[in-house]
Parts: sequence; C-alpha cells; structure tokens
Amino acid sequence: MREITVLPVIGYRSTKYSRPEDYVFATDASRAGQKRGRQPLWLCKVTSYHIQPIAKKQGITKRIGWHTFRRTYTTLLHANGEDVKVVQELLRHGSARITMDVYAQAVTPAKRMAQGKVAAMLQDTKKDAQTE
Repeated sequence: MREITVLPVIGYRSTKYSRPEDYVFATDASRAGQKRGRQPLWLCKVTSYHIQPIAKKQGITKRIGWHTFRRTYTTLLHANGEDVKVVQELLRHGSARITMDVYAQAVTPAKRMAQGKVAAMLQDTKKDAQTE
C-alpha cells in the first residue's frame, strides 16, 4: 500500500475570504458574484478538480469519493483502538453497528495477527494430542 502524505490546511485565513463569516473552503466561482467567500465549495468540484487529479498523479486508478475518506478515517480510528462509541459519535452515525459494519475495515496487520493466533492455537492443540 502506498503512503500518501496529507498536509494540514495551514494559513487558510490568509486568503481573500478572511472574515469570520466566510467559509474556510469558499467558492471563488465567478457565478457566485457577491456571495464569493460566503458559499461553500461544491464537493463534486473539489473532487473533480483537486482530489481526482492528485490520486491519478499518485497512480491510484480507483474512484475516490467522500465516503472513501470516511471509511479510511473510521478504519484508522478502529486500528488505533478507539472506542466504538467514540468513533460512532465522531461520524455522527445513529448506531455503533452501522459504524463497524459499514465503515470499519480490518487492517492487514490485525488480520495477520488474528490468523496467527488461530494457527498457534491449532498447533498447540496438535502438539497436545501427540503427547497424550
């Protein structure tokens, strides 16, 4: 798996949309007119103009959408041992079951560790049977 560095948004208030009522990620589209800075970016535009080109440049050919980020975030929280209830509330899900069934994925090292434990248990059982 390729590691991609995600840089934090630093200095966003140095943009021309620096008033407290302005959106952090504000539209700069000419059709916004007087509402520039006071309307959010369209997520589909952010995806098509920013995220997809970066993914393509990194050699990622799969489709990346906003739920990709939610799933990654959930998986990372789960891998870090965060409480399921905390993860559920961070994602604003109605139940922990949705959080874990739909969003969280087991990370490869955790899968290998789980398989290793079962294999070790079976090997111990086999050794015990041979010594009896």
